[in-house]
Amino acid sequence: MPLNDKRPSTSSSEEQSSDTESSERSDSMTSASDSDYSRQSFNSDYSSKHSSPASSPPKMITFDELMASARDLSNLSLAHEIIVNGQFQVEQPDLPQNSLERRVKEIVHKVFWDRLEAELNEDPPEYKHAIKLLEEIKEILVSFLSPGANRLRTLICEVLDMDLIRQQADKDAMDIHGLANYIINVMGKLCAPVRDEEVKKLKENPGNIVSMFKGIFRVLDLMKMDMVNYTIQSLRPQLQRHSVEYERAKFQSILEKTPSALDHTTEWIKESLEELMPSQSCTNDASGPAKNMKALPSPILVLNTGYLKLLNWDYEKKILPEVNGNILYGCFFKPKLDVESK
Repeated sequence: MPLNDKRPSTSSSEEQSSDTESSERSDSMTSASDSDYSRQSFNSDYSSKHSSPASSPPKMITFDELMASARDLSNLSLAHEIIVNGQFQVEQPDLPQNSLERRVKEIVHKVFWDRLEAELNEDPPEYKHAIKLLEEIKEILVSFLSPGANRLRTLICEVLDMDLIRQQADKDAMDIHGLANYIINVMGKLCAPVRDEEVKKLKENPGNIVSMFKGIFRVLDLMKMDMVNYTIQSLRPQLQRHSVEYERAKFQSILEKTPSALDHTTEWIKESLEELMPSQSCTNDASGPAKNMKALPSPILVLNTGYLKLLNWDYEKKILPEVNGNILYGCFFKPKLDVESK
């Protein structure tokens, strides 16, 4: 009987101890849930994708959708480079000296300029190609103007009035040298200070009309690069403020258009995670379920492991992941870590 009297007390004590342990375990898991948000999310996504079978066949995409996704990815990569690289600038492509592309470009340009010179040397001169050049130059000059430069825009449109120029060309009354000199003067007003010397050379050494147009287009190409780089510098602070939201939205748009666009990247991350999981499983068994969440590999650890795998990558047998690691980190990992740090 005395033994029977003590058993309920022992059972009650065990129940109270069990309740206390359950409460502490619940609090511990709640704390882990708050502090390890990114790890839970990452592991949850991995587990669900790893265990659930495919419920539908792969979606077929059209060529136009594929090209649109390629453009989106190119824009995403460019935006990311602008954000992280403060020295990023667009430069004119410098083709190799003996490359096929350079030779084709030189031949096509030579044919065009020779044709223009032949037309202008006719009697009377033929201005068909010259008018096309003037029209293109007018569009470029107007594109350089700020929204408030109405006076200069009006003046350019009056002098380079294409309807009037065509009428003058039909009557052989077109002053092409005067138009070229006017264009050079306007370029001097619109160019960056670094291009003043180039414009000065055009004024001092005009040469024949074909040489003038060659020089005009060469300097206009430089001015376009200057304008692009100025725009990049102006937009960089705004892009940096909204970089996370922009990259995640753009990346999600790409995935919706091409669901299979990240197959190799997914496999790369999965292999990295699986490589880390065996070392984590021993810790899980030893520490019990209360420590499960803290034992999971962090997204940064998974990404670093993936980078190490790239150093020993078998390029002949395996295709590289589709996504640049910096973009991947910015789109998926960094926002979660920001939330965790707050």
